[in-house]
Amino acid sequence: MILKSYEIKNINFQIYNLILFYGKNEALKDQAIKLININKQIFIFDEKEILENQNNFLETVTTKSLFEDEKTILIRRASDKILKIIEYIYSKNLKDINIIVNSDELEKKSKLRSFFEKKKECICVPFYPDNEQTLTKLTYNFFKEKNILISQYSINQIVHKTLGDRKSLINELEKIAQFSKNKKKIEDKDIAKIINLTENYNITELVNNFLAQNKKKIVNILNENNYSNDDCVLIIRSFLNKSKKILKLSEEYEKNNNINITISNAKPPIFWKEKEITIQQIQKWEPKKIKQLIYKLNELELNIKKNFNNSICLTTDFILEQSA
Repeated sequence: MILKSYEIKNINFQIYNLILFYGKNEALKDQAIKLININKQIFIFDEKEILENQNNFLETVTTKSLFEDEKTILIRRASDKILKIIEYIYSKNLKDINIIVNSDELEKKSKLRSFFEKKKECICVPFYPDNEQTLTKLTYNFFKEKNILISQYSINQIVHKTLGDRKSLINELEKIAQFSKNKKKIEDKDIAKIINLTENYNITELVNNFLAQNKKKIVNILNENNYSNDDCVLIIRSFLNKSKKILKLSEEYEKNNNINITISNAKPPIFWKEKEITIQQIQKWEPKKIKQLIYKLNELELNIKKNFNNSICLTTDFILEQSA
């Protein structure tokens, strides 16, 4: 059965649990995978890995743990070579599991694509590249949901700046949302300042590596960017938001002493791409330490407001000192 990407949210995944995603729009695929994988354990395999050890893969698919109600299997870089295994899984009519097969572009003559298109119990979803119209609509809806007023000119600037890349656009929108916290309107001049960070490393990457204590990576990010005083407000707010999330997870981990349960019970759910570095962060920061960090970040934010012209030095010194 063939569906459009926007129809995924209406599907009962307990019935239609064998799914093919194909096409080059990886950012839109990521959003769809996250939608399907809410509160489920995810197992990730490459096609090559499966073909080299089919028994191990099939055991993972067919075995149900006492500690899990449902799970998701994600098969990456799939091609027609995986078809026989997919046919075998289909014949077993498995329940309480979603299997997502992720492929690049597939031609009409692809046997894998044909299988998913023809089987009524399966779902086949093409993911085509975004155009300016779809990205503009995505941006408009984002600010509408946040109840933030923004001009059409600024929306056009944001979309143009991200060069048709949905993932880059989502990163920009998240940065703007952090900047506009408690604001009902964002001025064009503010948008211009924020989106100038596109050429820099994503601030999220700086925050994530700091909390994972990857000092070498932190130094590289700081050296390869030219942050301004205005950027420091966004940087500190990003640090505070992520630190508070890690505090909750760290407190939960201290109670149960089980990192997998801590990650799987996280609310909102942790996307599979973020799991590895989030685990590092939880293990690096016990509750007492992360509380101290949050206190110091609040002090830094006050200090920056008092000494705005010295923001870059204050922020950089703080990051290097705390990651030593």
